[in-house]
Amino acid sequence: MIRGDTDRLQFGVSITVDRKRVREMSALPIDSMWVGGHVASPNGVQEVMVGLARLVELTDRIMIGSSILLLPLYPPAIVAKQVAELDRASGGRLALGVGIGGEYPMEFDACQVPVKERGARTNEAIPLLRRLWTGEEVTHEGRFYPMHNVRIFPAPHQDGGPPLIVAGRQPAAMRRAARLGDGWMPYLYSPRRYAESVATIQADAAQIGRELSGFHWTAFLFTAIDDDTDRALDKAAEFLGGTYRQNFREMVDRVAVAGDPDRLAQRLQEFVDAGARHLILTIADRVDPFGAARRVFAEVVPRLHIRPEGTN
Repeated sequence: MIRGDTDRLQFGVSITVDRKRVREMSALPIDSMWVGGHVASPNGVQEVMVGLARLVELTDRIMIGSSILLLPLYPPAIVAKQVAELDRASGGRLALGVGIGGEYPMEFDACQVPVKERGARTNEAIPLLRRLWTGEEVTHEGRFYPMHNVRIFPAPHQDGGPPLIVAGRQPAAMRRAARLGDGWMPYLYSPRRYAESVATIQADAAQIGRELSGFHWTAFLFTAIDDDTDRALDKAAEFLGGTYRQNFREMVDRVAVAGDPDRLAQRLQEFVDAGARHLILTIADRVDPFGAARRVFAEVVPRLHIRPEGTN
């Protein structure tokens, strides 16, 4: 299994998959590439499993992952089979970011999944996926996904399957990460809130005697760069507004990372100091996302580092 690395920083990008964009981003010094998606949303975005399949074919060295798969919309046996095949095809480069969604109720209606059940379904599905990825017969007496003598074979390339990284923002998601997940991927967070979530997850894991070595401490960050910080903030607010269909200008400085290279380095370093070890950047630039990404990786990323404990 791909292990979380707390000794070094890793950097990834989240993209909409097309051949040209993947080729451009692959030329950057990145560790990972991530794809999101929905079944039905106002934004007309890709479906995440198809996006992952395309990333498997278009990349050959980096970690690839979902950011995120809305797990309650999918039968676990289908996810287990698809992910096992993708992980084998990629040579074990796959990670699965999972969340519960809910911002677009129409896709839950379309998939005939009650939106109020999304958390409970996800809590049942995560350990079930791991059992299915053993390649052995599984009998499960769950509330949502009962099955008898089901075998998903061949198993994934990674022993036990790809890491399951829990996404979210609320306390229930933190509990899910601490008790069931292999990592944590919050979004629309400030550095302060990220640090608080790390402490919460560590405390919850300690309560049940769980040791978090190899845990993936990721942060999903909307990122905008411009020599004029106000323009960078405007870019980030416009990008977020188009994605989430609300006005982000007043809160953008709390939920995105935007500014000139100096400010961007300072803000990203704050996430590292808060405990993030794998930064997943969504470049908030609708005009030239590759040019902006190139600047971030050339002018900002080399300045980031893990500080020794006790320093700031």
